[in-house]
Amino acid sequence: MNDFALARDRMIIEQLEARGIHDPRVLEAFRRVARERFVDPERIGEAYADKPLPIVEGQIISQPYIVALMLQSAEISPSDRVLEIGAGSGYAAALLAHLAQRIWTIERHARLARFAGARIAELGLSNVTVLRGDGTPGWPHAAPFDVIIVSAGAPTVSATLKQQLAIGGRLVIPIGPTERSQRLLKIVRLDKSEFAEEDLGAVSFVPLQGEHGFPTS
Repeated sequence: MNDFALARDRMIIEQLEARGIHDPRVLEAFRRVARERFVDPERIGEAYADKPLPIVEGQIISQPYIVALMLQSAEISPSDRVLEIGAGSGYAAALLAHLAQRIWTIERHARLARFAGARIAELGLSNVTVLRGDGTPGWPHAAPFDVIIVSAGAPTVSATLKQQLAIGGRLVIPIGPTERSQRLLKIVRLDKSEFAEEDLGAVSFVPLQGEHGFPTS
């Protein structure tokens, strides 16, 4: 465990702070969440590597820097209500648990949803709810959200998700016409009908599949 703690500290210094991740709350969340709990046991030695790692169902746990960039860009406050689409193994949701008041995270793969739910429960993160289903329509039952984070690449920005943002809410989402090649966008809801958009750079995510994403295979 000491080796993992050292690797975690090194990751924060070399992969996050060195690349401009400066939000102290985001950095502290990364210190508090053990990434090795969320990777494939066969890849545990790579838990703090500067790269994404494969998990079950053909999905990945994203590169630490990209997760940190998304969280920092979302400007999360302790009172925020957050929706994450694409729970994966639950790592980002566990980080969000230390940043926001309430988190809902949706995963379409039943096996991954069970895994994420188990890890979240084991860590005692009672402010996170893991849902299983198609996350592309969002979660209108709990809207509006202060932050929506989409952890998979979508073909377009869904108007449905934008309408589930509170005024002043932030949507961070990878967008691209082809799978595995996107631009990371931050979209801020200014008022009922106006939104501001910022391009945060090139990224590569697995495709977001579902009603408002890429067709399911």
